[in-house]
Amino acid sequence: MSVAENLARVKEQIADAAIRSNRSPESVKLVGVTKTVEIERIKEAVSAGLQILGENYVQEARTKIEQVGGQASWHFIGRLQSNKAKYAVKLFDLIQTVDTLKLATELNRRAQPLERVIPIIIQVNLAGEASKGGVHPAKCLQLIRQISEFTHLQIQGLMTMPPFFNDPERARPHFRRLRELSLEIAAAQLPNVEMDELSMGMSGDFETAIEEGATLIRVGTAIFGERP
Repeated sequence: MSVAENLARVKEQIADAAIRSNRSPESVKLVGVTKTVEIERIKEAVSAGLQILGENYVQEARTKIEQVGGQASWHFIGRLQSNKAKYAVKLFDLIQTVDTLKLATELNRRAQPLERVIPIIIQVNLAGEASKGGVHPAKCLQLIRQISEFTHLQIQGLMTMPPFFNDPERARPHFRRLRELSLEIAAAQLPNVEMDELSMGMSGDFETAIEEGATLIRVGTAIFGERP
């Protein structure tokens, strides 16, 4: 199947999952994960109506943004090192993987001279996997409280990557926990903090994530096929 056909099928699955959950399909935004995907296929997806692209590496994203540019919105969804913050604040419309005060401090510092307020999402490591980034859920509110004082960052929600399961139902408790954590943080009513976004769910489990409240899903393989 072509990229356009894959995209149409994913959008259909999104709509079905949203309607099943008494939600509007428009309440779920699709982030096409373009790591290692060649420019032509990305352009094909954008032409077919994909509006948000997610990149894992700053260097790779820079080349693609030069060629695809403002036809889509760009999210950073990989592990971001502090020394790449100066590039990230120029390239991306939203950074989904902020998980330390050190990184947030550097992003805020780099955004200042650009006079930009960078929308960010806090990544939470719910399963405590060493291989993945993310703040421990018990320390999430404290981190958000500290970041909320920065003038050039705006927290928009939470993101997580549960462990890989063959059965999406096994990921459901992680998605549910992120939603609960989001409600706890919203209840604190911190200035400069919105809990509008829940970024969770990938190619294998995004329908389950939508049923649990996902507003951003990150889908690569189901749109672009298996990576080489």
